Amino acid sequence: MTWNFSEINQDVDKDIESVVDQKTLEDFRIKYLGRKGLVQKIFASLGTLSKEEKPIVGKDSNILKNRLSSLLEQKQKEIANKKSNAGKTKLDVSLPGVSFASGHTHLISQTIEEICDIFEKLGFIVEEGPEIETEHYNFSALNIPANHPSRDGFDTFYLNAPDPKEKGVNLLLRSHTSPGQIRIMEEHKPPLAVIIPGKVYRPDAVDASHSFMFHQIEGLLIDKDIKFSHLKGLLSAFCKRLFGDKIEMRFRPHFFPFTEPSAEVDISWAQGKKTWLEIMGCGLVHPAVFKAAGYPKGKYTGLAFGLGVERIAMLKYGIKDIRTFYENDDRFLKQF
Repeated sequence: MTWNFSEINQDVDKDIESVVDQKTLEDFRIKYLGRKGLVQKIFASLGTLSKEEKPIVGKDSNILKNRLSSLLEQKQKEIANKKSNAGKTKLDVSLPGVSFASGHTHLISQTIEEICDIFEKLGFIVEEGPEIETEHYNFSALNIPANHPSRDGFDTFYLNAPDPKEKGVNLLLRSHTSPGQIRIMEEHKPPLAVIIPGKVYRPDAVDASHSFMFHQIEGLLIDKDIKFSHLKGLLSAFCKRLFGDKIEMRFRPHFFPFTEPSAEVDISWAQGKKTWLEIMGCGLVHPAVFKAAGYPKGKYTGLAFGLGVERIAMLKYGIKDIRTFYENDDRFLKQF
């Protein structure tokens, strides 16, 4: 008996299309792969074939059997999926997609990036310093006396960790970004122009204008023959780029242990009656700071300034309470 495998495959294609459920699938299996099915009949006929026909029919019958097994497995999955999706709402591909709100940079980070970008365009580079500091970098090297109130536990977070370089003294959370000045000066020789953004910590009672953690940006420029006029011109350019050309500025004499002379910077942009708002402290680098950093006496001069990021953001965007920055209220954050 001869077998026409081309016609058999055509019949298989026709029959598999008519399989729509488990019953018709089983009928298909019995017809072709059952004990009395077509494939079994083909194998049974091999003994009646000539030596030349036997290997050809044997090969074609194995190919047919593998194809039928594959079709059965594929159809079984289709029927199972169809059954599991029965009763479910079909996907309407013509409907518009569902959009999900994406996050964005926090206002504090936005303000830091904006400030850093302004100073980078003025020739500064951005550096960072550690948040865990020593008394040497946080106080002594900045010309802050040993009996200064800021060294007390009421004004500084001390850690339960000893300073590895100084006996009887513990490490602390930096209370300002100014320690970065000393670290940068120790690592690099002038001329240098850097800004140092970062978190600072003070045990202040939390209210609308105070927080135990906030952000500062420290600025330092050192070269030969730096004068107060350079400081004034630099900060004037910065404030106008950040707040606009219409603002007015003034420098008020002040005192900081690490600068001499020292000043605070106020700005005003109110129409009519002026309202002055303090935004930063600044001054020329104190000779004692140069000495602590190992710089030759009288060889260099420099300017330094420090500003509070939250204060800048509150002034620029009219925010009344510093606590709103950290409450994670989406209604507030989405405004910026």
